[in-house]
Amino acid sequence: MTDRTWNIIFVLVAALVVAVSLLPFLWFVATSLKTQMEVTAIPPVLFPSWSLDFYRSALWDYNLLHFLKNSLIVAGLATLGTLSISLFAGYALARLPIRHKPLIMGSLLLVSMFPQISIAGPVWKILDSLGWLNTYQGLILPYITLTLPLGVWIMAGFFRELPQELEDSARVDGCGHFQTLFRIIIPLAAPGVFTAAILVFIYAWNEFFFALLIMTQQPYQTLPVGIALFQGQYTIPWGEIAAASTIATVPLVLMVLLFQRRIVRGLSAGAIKG
Repeated sequence: MTDRTWNIIFVLVAALVVAVSLLPFLWFVATSLKTQMEVTAIPPVLFPSWSLDFYRSALWDYNLLHFLKNSLIVAGLATLGTLSISLFAGYALARLPIRHKPLIMGSLLLVSMFPQISIAGPVWKILDSLGWLNTYQGLILPYITLTLPLGVWIMAGFFRELPQELEDSARVDGCGHFQTLFRIIIPLAAPGVFTAAILVFIYAWNEFFFALLIMTQQPYQTLPVGIALFQGQYTIPWGEIAAASTIATVPLVLMVLLFQRRIVRGLSAGAIKG
């Protein structure tokens, strides 16, 4: 086959993958805009009536704003905590003469691969002994722990990309490690900080397992858990669930579309330069 034929095949395969990936999202967006009769109609109604009743019901009848507030608090504070630690750990691993750096980085990567269920029991026991179940800090602490490997990897990659000569010049001018980090390195690594913040926030916003395990009382439940508990004893409010899922997803989709170049750069930083 010619190169042109291969290009056409690649484009068709890519279009198929995109279509399959977007289909569930488009389906629940369309469901959120239907009426109750259209949601339960057989055969299914493909084109909605553009009703906003499910959005009003999700926001006011199912108290969606309360779950949104909890998710913003938990995801925001978890992002700040992860970035605060990742900055120092990433700088140390990228610049300071620490022994066994490859082993440390490999251990971080290994820890990030652990399935959540394998650490659920110890995490729950620790939080229960501290009296932190059904508290914001009880969910923020596991999120910081789980997202630290990602933050450290991204920050270390960006720090390694910065010229060593900048730090040497700062040292000649009398700057110590902390002054060099805050005055020279962090401003230059701002794209990396921004990328890590977006990825950590998205993780904390979407996380479901630990939120369900730790937040068993409604006042502290986050958005994924709140939406999952919409269903009643005998009915499942598909329209309200679709509307709430759309409200929870659209901001993240817009964020990723706006900053996709920075996210890709953050994930690939340091991939070549070791």
